[in-house]
Amino acid sequence: MSRASLAGWVLLAACTGTAYAALKPGAMAPDFTTQASLGGKPFNFSLAEALRKGPVVLYFYPAAFTAGCTLEAHEFAEATAQFAALGATVIGVSHDNIDTLNRFSVSECRSRFAVAADPDQHIMQAYDAVLWLAPRLANRTSYVISPQGTVLYAYSALSPDEHVHNTMAAVQKWAAEHPH
Repeated sequence: MSRASLAGWVLLAACTGTAYAALKPGAMAPDFTTQASLGGKPFNFSLAEALRKGPVVLYFYPAAFTAGCTLEAHEFAEATAQFAALGATVIGVSHDNIDTLNRFSVSECRSRFAVAADPDQHIMQAYDAVLWLAPRLANRTSYVISPQGTVLYAYSALSPDEHVHNTMAAVQKWAAEHPH
């Protein structure tokens, strides 16, 4: 699918309303390990390992280098230090291959947080984050997962406008309830 076609699908989906995240708060988050990139350097990301450090902000996005996904990556990059101060790890997931994500992690994520490859869609399917209009792509869905592996917060909307703000509020609430 070309970037122009993707933009048309995303615009159409945005006009049809907000979707919902299928994994509800309290549900167990499916564990996964996959190839990811941080600062252009590939590594194996393990959700279980990340959860040992604190909550994880797991966000799905349709495709690297598209307008909304670039905007969202910039906003998560700007907020990464604040998430880290609260003990949270940020990880983005898309269908893109690791070579594309190596570039995206440097230019759009500004080497501040990792992005993970899900080319066979096993992660987005497990999290019910498949874009129904273009099923090989992820829906823009954000989760906050507790260190115990339960979903604390879930939000789906194709507009990137509220994902960082909403996940930050959920992590702040968790941090207030779990002081160090």
